[in-house]
Amino acid sequence: MLYLLTFNSKKNKMSNYKSVAIFLSFILVFNFHAQSQKKDIAYYVQKCPFVMPEIKTPTFQNKIYSILEFGGVGDGKTMNTQAFAKAIKACSENGGGTVEVPKGVWLTGPIELMSNVNFHTNRGTLIQFTSDRSQYPIFKAKGSNSFAVKSPIFGDNLENIALTGEGIFDGAGESWRPVKKQKVSQTQWSKIIEKGIVSADGKVWWPSVDAMNGEAYLNELKNKVDATAKDYEKARDFMRPYMLMLNKCKNIFIDSVGLKNSPKFVFYPTKCSNLIMSNAIVYNEEWAQNGDGIDISACKNVIIYNTLVSAGDDGICMKSSNGSSDTADAQLQNILIAGCTVLKGHGGFVIGSNTDGGMKNIFVKDCVFNGTDIGIRVKSNIGRGGNVREIYIDNIKMDNIIHEAILFSTSYDDKTVGKASSSITDQKNVKIPHFNNFHISNIVCSSADKAISIAGLEVQPTHHLYFENLQLTAKKGFESTDANRIYLKNVKINAQEPIYKLTRSLEVYNDDDLVK
Repeated sequence: MLYLLTFNSKKNKMSNYKSVAIFLSFILVFNFHAQSQKKDIAYYVQKCPFVMPEIKTPTFQNKIYSILEFGGVGDGKTMNTQAFAKAIKACSENGGGTVEVPKGVWLTGPIELMSNVNFHTNRGTLIQFTSDRSQYPIFKAKGSNSFAVKSPIFGDNLENIALTGEGIFDGAGESWRPVKKQKVSQTQWSKIIEKGIVSADGKVWWPSVDAMNGEAYLNELKNKVDATAKDYEKARDFMRPYMLMLNKCKNIFIDSVGLKNSPKFVFYPTKCSNLIMSNAIVYNEEWAQNGDGIDISACKNVIIYNTLVSAGDDGICMKSSNGSSDTADAQLQNILIAGCTVLKGHGGFVIGSNTDGGMKNIFVKDCVFNGTDIGIRVKSNIGRGGNVREIYIDNIKMDNIIHEAILFSTSYDDKTVGKASSSITDQKNVKIPHFNNFHISNIVCSSADKAISIAGLEVQPTHHLYFENLQLTAKKGFESTDANRIYLKNVKINAQEPIYKLTRSLEVYNDDDLVK
């Protein structure tokens, strides 16, 4: 159970009130859902339709390293970057334990996690990352040829790490993210443009001139083989970091924390294994550009349990990249998502768009999507596609869905990927989306624009989709293009338009009767 906003700091009180009001509404939703959540992780592991490997919560030495002992001051004004670094280093180098952060407002730059450390925030703790972008170094990750901006919280090649407690981490995202005028109200826009700069066409606000010109700076560096981190500093404001990024880590536990206001994706583990996230709140403003909530990328053995998400982009999203469309084994596999709620977001549960590393063995159960653009969103495109199979989605309640309740799309509009040709005739080793063997059952949607939309490719139809026990209310019904062997059993669609619209779709069965 989360009780995140009980601190009584007199300093910076006004700046915290808005954050408190927003978060309180999410806590009320979360607490109501948590109280009705009677099933524990063990129950869901047992119910998995595939063999889910055992994921043990990491254990730590019974040693406490208080941030106060390393010069930390939680007054909302003192920079604590070095105090956090010293405490984490001392804890890790002495065999591990818990770095404890007491009640207060802790201003800081990036926090680097280390192996065998549980970073624990007490009730009433706010970790406020600085809005001074110069405090976030540009670096090149191990084994990488590209530069990035250091995330507010990050870990690289670590083992046995945890983020626990009832505190909030605020990533100061408003100082990084551009804002599109069309996404906010006129009142919000008038407030936002008091600082920063607006694009020449008046459509986008940027936090700085460097942020607005960042893409041009990066293009200038493309052919500079000896580029250094210093060369990239002018592009830093444009190269927004993820808030909590873990790279090639294993044995991870994240529990009961609040993660909010990220420069980009809120939580982005990549190439990690044995990860449990439970009882957390993940929040970005609904207009947050690229403000995904949780993006699990090329990871194995992951559990996301009883977590509340509201985001500016995808809610809970699966990604997988491998650099090759011919993948012997899925780079993302053995994923369990259970008892979660997604409010705002482009999708509740999402796959893609990068799927070229392959995905298999994903189980999503007992979730609520309320107010998302799309409920279940499966997307990719030529150039980023791969084999996605053995996906199980069961017992989902959807309300107030703006577009599709269920969407399969193989032509996702991604400008970066769109620079490559969408034709499969002029590319070698083209990465083609291949969606197959999806099992979607016990879905109730009270309102949507369209019930189900499936769009495969002529060269690679989406196939073997199994829908059972669905009750969907929408303006439009079931639409399918380039799809084969679609099975609908006890699927009830209440729509204003004709229920079925099939194009180049073969063997679509409704209660075992061939529709076409």
